[in-house]
Amino acid sequence: MAPRLKTLYLQEAVPALMASGRYTNRLQAPRLVKIVVNMGINSQAEREAVKNAADDLARVSGQRPVVIKARKSISNFKLRQGMPIGVKVTLRGDRMYEFLERLISAALPRIRDFRGVSPKSFDGRGNYTLGLKEQALFPEIRPDQVKKPQGMDITLASTARTDAEMRELLRLLGLPFAAA
Repeated sequence: MAPRLKTLYLQEAVPALMASGRYTNRLQAPRLVKIVVNMGINSQAEREAVKNAADDLARVSGQRPVVIKARKSISNFKLRQGMPIGVKVTLRGDRMYEFLERLISAALPRIRDFRGVSPKSFDGRGNYTLGLKEQALFPEIRPDQVKKPQGMDITLASTARTDAEMRELLRLLGLPFAAA
């Protein structure tokens, strides 16, 4: 069974984008390609922190994360080459749409005083990034089992050429933008 957000994209968003007159073919309409979820780790007790972050990210995304290691040593940050500094997961296909659905319908409404996501977080090439301050916003994470609140960055990559195209796509998919 296809995710609800994928059917929404195919049945409502694509025809709405086509009606704007900018596209002559359904395949020209912008679409999501991948979602990258990244959790940086800032802890000296690295093994436990990496394991906890990886477990939480696996629970949230439904996919095993990759441990990111430092490329070079930086003495001011007490960082050595090869030390784990974060975990990330790249979601594509149905898992991507399911994660975005949970983000929009479950995680974002749990943010205190939430008025919408920033409309300024586009990169100029049709990608959007937002940051969350803690992983406990997702219903898969039980707040009483969180040892240390850990933030995460979520990047939505698309085939959109401009920020306006991506903004319209995300608006049609239901991502709530704050009033500018």
